[in-house]
Amino acid sequence: MTRQEDLPSIESKEPRFFYGYIIVLSASIIMMLTFGLNYTFGVFFKPLIAEFGWTKAATSAAYSLCTLVAGFLGIFAGRLSDRLGSRIVGIACGFFLGLGFLLLSQVNAIWQLYLFYGLIVAAGIGGIWPALLPTVAKWFVARRGLMTGIVASGIGFGQIIVPPLASRLISIYDWRPTYIIIGIITLVFMIVAAQFLKRDPHQIGQLPYGEDKVKQESSVSEARGFHFQAAIHTRQFWMICIIYFCFGFCLHTVGVHIVPHATELGIPAISAANILAAIGGASIVAKLVLGSASDRLGIKPSLVFSLILLLVAFLWLQIAKELWMLYLFSVVFGFGYAGTMTMQPLLTAELFGLSSLGVILGSVSFIYTIGGAAGPVLSGHIFDITGSYSLAFLACAVLAVIAVILILSLTPLKRGREKQTA
Repeated sequence: MTRQEDLPSIESKEPRFFYGYIIVLSASIIMMLTFGLNYTFGVFFKPLIAEFGWTKAATSAAYSLCTLVAGFLGIFAGRLSDRLGSRIVGIACGFFLGLGFLLLSQVNAIWQLYLFYGLIVAAGIGGIWPALLPTVAKWFVARRGLMTGIVASGIGFGQIIVPPLASRLISIYDWRPTYIIIGIITLVFMIVAAQFLKRDPHQIGQLPYGEDKVKQESSVSEARGFHFQAAIHTRQFWMICIIYFCFGFCLHTVGVHIVPHATELGIPAISAANILAAIGGASIVAKLVLGSASDRLGIKPSLVFSLILLLVAFLWLQIAKELWMLYLFSVVFGFGYAGTMTMQPLLTAELFGLSSLGVILGSVSFIYTIGGAAGPVLSGHIFDITGSYSLAFLACAVLAVIAVILILSLTPLKRGREKQTA
C-alpha cells in the first residue's frame, strides 16, 4: 500500500500547465471513438441481413453477447488499470477494437459475427469505462464532477458523429470497405490518444487539481481507499450494484424499444429515430451540467435528482401519445440517464477511494450490463404478450423508484475498514 513518504517529491511552485487537461482530452477522444463505434451496430444491421439473410434475432444476439462480454472483461481491465495504469489498457482496447472491425470486413457466417463482434470488439469496448474514469478521478480533486462529465459526454458526441459517418461510408463504398476504413481509423487514433494517458499526477511530479499541501495527507488516504476484497463485503457496494442494474435495465429498454414504441403509435420511422438523437443531444448537455453541479451540490443529491428525472420520464411515457410528447420525454430522460451515468464513477470513488477504483467500477459496470441485457429481452416479451409497451415502461418506473430508495438510504463507509485487506 502506498505511503506518503513513498510519493515523489512535489515541487512547491505551481506548474504553468496542468497535465490533467491532456488526460481529459485524450480520454474524451477515446470515449467518443469507442462508444460511437458501439452505436454503429445498428447501421450495419440491415446490410448484413440483406446479404446473408440472417434473422433479426440471430443478428441482434451478437450485440447482446458483446454487451455482456464487455461488461465482464471490464472487471479485469479495471484491475489491470489499477496496477499498470490506463495507458496500457487504452492501447490494448484500441488494438482489439480496430482488429475487430477489420475482421468484421471478412464476415461470411453468423459464428464469425459472434466471434469478431461479440468477443474481439467486446474486448476493446469493455476496458474503456473502468480504465479512463478512475484515471480522471486521480487527476482531479476539485472539478472532478465536471471533468468526469466532459469525458462521459464523449459518448454522446460519438453517438451523434460516428454512426452517421459509417452510414455515409456504406452508401459510398458498401459495408465491407467501411469496416476496413473504420478499423484503420480506430487503430491509429485510439492508440495514439492512449499514449498521452498517465496513471496519476504524482508520476510527473504534480498534485491533483485542487489539492494543496494542507490537504495532501487526506488525499493520500483517499488514494489508498478500499481494496476490492474489502469493498465487495460491504452493503454499500451491493446497493450500488442494484441501483445500476435497475439503471441498465431502464436505459437499454429505451435504447432498443423507444423507436418501435413510437412507430406503434403511428409516428413515422424517421421522426421516431430522431427521438434517440434527441436523447443523445440532451445527454451531452446534461453530463456537463450535472457533472459540474455535483461538484457544488454533492454526488448523492445529484444522483437522486437524476433518478427522479428517470422516474418522471417513464411516468410521462404512460400518457405520451404524440411526437412532441415523446420529444419532451427524450429531453427529460436524456438528462436523467446522463446524470445517473456520470455519477457512477464519482459515487464509487467517493465511497471506496481510488486505489482499487478500476476493478470496483468494472464490477459495478458488469452488473449494469446484466440489467442492460435483461431489459430489452423482458420488455420485448411483455410486448409479445400484451401487444403494448406500457407495462414494460411501468416496470422501468418501478425500478427507478427502487433505485431512488436505495440511494436515499446509502450511507458513507467507515474509512478504517479500508485497512482490512492489503
